[in-house]
Amino acid sequence: MAREPLIDQKFLEKLERLTIYWQKSFPGLVGGHNASRFAGPGQEFLDHRHFHQGDDLRAVNWRAYMRLDKLFLKMFQVEPRIPVRVLLDTSKSMSTGAVTKFEYARKLAAALCYVGLVRLDTICIQPFRETLGDSFQCSGGRHRFVPAVNFLTNLEATGHTSYLQVARQFVSSYPQRGLVVVISDFLDNEDAEKPLQYLAEFGHELLLIHLWAPEDREPPWDGELELIDAETGSHMEMDLDSGARARYTTAFDAYARRLQVMAQRNGGRYVGFPTAMPLEDAIFGSIIRAGGLQ
Repeated sequence: MAREPLIDQKFLEKLERLTIYWQKSFPGLVGGHNASRFAGPGQEFLDHRHFHQGDDLRAVNWRAYMRLDKLFLKMFQVEPRIPVRVLLDTSKSMSTGAVTKFEYARKLAAALCYVGLVRLDTICIQPFRETLGDSFQCSGGRHRFVPAVNFLTNLEATGHTSYLQVARQFVSSYPQRGLVVVISDFLDNEDAEKPLQYLAEFGHELLLIHLWAPEDREPPWDGELELIDAETGSHMEMDLDSGARARYTTAFDAYARRLQVMAQRNGGRYVGFPTAMPLEDAIFGSIIRAGGLQ
């Protein structure tokens, strides 16, 4: 049975108007505060994308318009680019939820990858759990998108998370500073804030995208429960009532707030939303409002 595509063509066309946004200026690299993606004369042509209101008419391919009666923009290569690395959580805890966090995260990673490719950014998809997994890097236009989707489709959610190990390995593997987009539920038995702080101190700009299943934040259950940790398999018995649920939600929100403060304190951004939110609303609403996309 054929798998349903991560993102349909109609949604991809909507994504073409967006740009991945970073705030820092990285020495020696093009793109501080997102300079124009449209290059001038003498630079190498790479691809086209659909025209959207507000685009530069000077970059329109008028010959294509005469043939097809549609507006397309010419895209050119500008080097060197600011690297965009998408750290994608593939631990077992991401497999929970009616709409699993993992499936949602893969769709979101695919959408960000497409936005970057259309704008000729260099995108690295870097899965992680207790360590970094095999990565996938692509650049040069939308025609590189299908291999990226195939890579994401073949990933599986398994194992446990270790942000400390991942942060240490990341700074060793990626000495060139850039934008680091972390897509995760940020569930770790150890501290996740300090390792993320370490990435920021190393000079990377952070965009934290915090996903949760609705029951992660507001448990719907009552009475005596036996909880099993999805990653470690450990058991915990507890008696849950309305007061306990309220305290749990308060603690969850406090943790999310600490992640947000840490990111913003280091010149980065944070956005969090449940997997019950439609992906289009998350991208064109929450992530744009947080400054992750323009």
